[in-house]
Amino acid sequence: MLLMQVVIAAGVAVLATGLFLAPLSNQLDDQAMRRALAIAQTTAQLPDLAQDLRDTPPSPNGPVQREAERIRKATQAEYIVVMDWRGVRWSHTDPRQIGGIVSTDPGQALAGKQVMEIDSGTLGRSARGKVPLRASDGSVIGAVSVGIAYDSVRARLIHAIPGLLAYAGGALAVGALAAWVISRRVQRQTRDLAFSDIAALLSEREAMLHGIREGVVALDRTGRIRLVNDEAQRLLGIEEAVGRSPDEALGTGRTADVLAGRVTGTDLLTVRGQRVLVANRMPTDDGGAVATLRDRTELEQLGRELDSTRGLIDALRAQDHEHANRMHTLLGLLELEMYDDAVEFVGEVVGDHRATAEQVTERIEDPLLAALLVGKATVAAERGVALGVSDRTRLPDRLVDPQGLVTVVGNLVDNALDAVAGEPHARVEVELRAEERTVILRVRDTGPGIPPEHRELIFMTGWSTKKPPAHRERGIGLSLVRRLAERQGGSATVGEAHGGGAEFTVVLPEALSESGPEPAVLTVPPAPQTERES
Repeated sequence: MLLMQVVIAAGVAVLATGLFLAPLSNQLDDQAMRRALAIAQTTAQLPDLAQDLRDTPPSPNGPVQREAERIRKATQAEYIVVMDWRGVRWSHTDPRQIGGIVSTDPGQALAGKQVMEIDSGTLGRSARGKVPLRASDGSVIGAVSVGIAYDSVRARLIHAIPGLLAYAGGALAVGALAAWVISRRVQRQTRDLAFSDIAALLSEREAMLHGIREGVVALDRTGRIRLVNDEAQRLLGIEEAVGRSPDEALGTGRTADVLAGRVTGTDLLTVRGQRVLVANRMPTDDGGAVATLRDRTELEQLGRELDSTRGLIDALRAQDHEHANRMHTLLGLLELEMYDDAVEFVGEVVGDHRATAEQVTERIEDPLLAALLVGKATVAAERGVALGVSDRTRLPDRLVDPQGLVTVVGNLVDNALDAVAGEPHARVEVELRAEERTVILRVRDTGPGIPPEHRELIFMTGWSTKKPPAHRERGIGLSLVRRLAERQGGSATVGEAHGGGAEFTVVLPEALSESGPEPAVLTVPPAPQTERES
């Protein structure tokens, strides 16, 4: 770092010196040419010079040569050449050149113009000034050319260089001192790590961030996303998020609130699409924050499967106990030789289960939903809850997303069974109807119902009125229901059922495919009030 900054400071000093010297050289050249022109003008204005040029021949001892040499020595010019209108020299520093033709073109000066230039002649390169020599009547009879050696200009320039280099050296020294101070500070901040070590750490950091199976989202002090690893992109379902706020990248919702820090806490549950995520957010020293995301979808599904399995085990245990009671009853009837009563008893027992299965499969043609409701009916019966299917239920086997509807129905039925647990005459009713390509689902229960102020809160992730079980969190199922409904352009709402209790309504547009015949719309009168829908 120090060496690099010293090189930069030296380069800047050299560049500044060069930029200063270039105009200085041009300025000195201009001053030399103007000085030569001034000497030429002064010489040409001598009152006797024009007359001597006319009356005397060119001679090393003539009056023109003597006057020109006197002025040259007084002004320290390189040469002063007086010429006639033909270009013949009347004066020169070298007396042997007198009487000869000048080496450079005097045309402009003889034409009455003044000339400034740097050119080469018999005495080498020089800064020249040429003016016309006029007679008393104003006619041009010759010219005066004055030269100042170019080497003298260059000497002045070279003489100025040491002072310039002194200033440049001082600037370089100050720059080197500043570079040393900065390098020490950078060295402390980087903990004495070399650039190669920092580059290696950065490569390892990138590999780690994009290789771990945990989502990482970093935000700056303004709340904008500055880093998203691959797993976070997958969990959140986003691609380009860097430089945007969580609300802009994800849309308004709980997930954006958690990442932005508007919802605080540890292991915060949030739902993104069909995924259940656990988020933690930690602030950083620069005012930003780093949020980590873990996928709890599979764990949540396993927890629900465990709940279902436990429910089935309890149901099977109860059925086993009930089956033993029935077998004892049947054995007693057979021992008492009451064969007709035994046959009637067996028919009633088998008929109840068959009637429930046939009722579901006749009205719901999708096998997954039918199997789900038959299983839920068995579990409900063992829990003392009557689970029925509404007479208005008609659903063809043309579902676009059967798995999604199974999730919605399963969550709503489980929620209803929990709500009516321990209630007298507990009943849950499911209604599934198809209107063109739209599926309408209603689940009613005879539980205590949901207060109006809580009817939106229950669809928020993590909100629940029940104590969570040991193996998982509550407040996920209804949030998933609404997410699945909204993803298909539908809705999920809750209201009060007729006669008390809660009634959940889910509308799923475009849930049925166009292939196959349209379902027949059956008009069925509502059930009598003695079997109230709730």
